[in-house]
Amino acid sequence: MVDKQQHKVPEPTLKRLPVYLHYLKRAYERGILTISAPQIGKELNCDPTQVVKDLATTGVKGRPRVGYSVHELIQAIEGFLGFDLPNEAFLVGAGNLGTALMSYPDFKSYGINIVAAFDSDASRIGRSSSGVNIIHMDKLPELAQRLKVRIAILTTPAGVAQEVAEHLVECGIAAIWNLTPTRLNLPEKIVVQNTSMYANVAVMLKKLKDTESDNS
Repeated sequence: MVDKQQHKVPEPTLKRLPVYLHYLKRAYERGILTISAPQIGKELNCDPTQVVKDLATTGVKGRPRVGYSVHELIQAIEGFLGFDLPNEAFLVGAGNLGTALMSYPDFKSYGINIVAAFDSDASRIGRSSSGVNIIHMDKLPELAQRLKVRIAILTTPAGVAQEVAEHLVECGIAAIWNLTPTRLNLPEKIVVQNTSMYANVAVMLKKLKDTESDNS
């Protein structure tokens, strides 16, 4: 049973839902049709009470002594996060990272469909990767308007990230997944999701250093 809820969901919950989704898809592939919050919590090393709260945000409800339908959970999470509908996106910056993302097959499973990539380097223009063409930045405004694309994945060099992001906003882009180390200064109405590999590496290395110090 699904009961849609209309309220803001905490960001930590939004980040956990895709983790549940990935686990549930693998469980369903193994033939598991029903599952409980304690089972999910045990497998993912998280609090079952938190699992119940997180899943409740999607509107799905478990059944006493039965648990959740795995198929229903998958549908509920995908629908709640928008993964069940294609969200077309531009990739801006077709260097090594950008090209790797163009070839990543799982984006479509999570609601992102890269329809074109853009760069200003003449040596990259006209190339393609996994069916995604690399086009000159000059073409972006016209294509954004014609295709009504509202999402951009930013993988430019850090030094030009702010300038490019401002240009994207002028072209009608409403949400930017920022994979550069630059913290963008944009209007509040623009959705910006920062994913800093440098920050994640710093956390990993510091934890490793602390662990080694504790064991020495």
